Amino acid sequence: MKKKKSKKNQSNSNLKDQKIGPTKNSAKLVLFVFGIGPIIGILVFLYSKGFFNSPTI
Repeated sequence: MKKKKSKKNQSNSNLKDQKIGPTKNSAKLVLFVFGIGPIIGILVFLYSKGFFNSPTI
């Protein structure tokens, strides 16, 4: 009986892994967008204000 239960648990874990797969991908996408997005936004803002231009003496 225990062998049958372990087989059921394995099939359930496989189904959970398949459901988690897209969630992991979307989580990575969200982390990328919210991690890199603000950095790019800050760089664009600083560039527009002339932060990266060499100072003229």
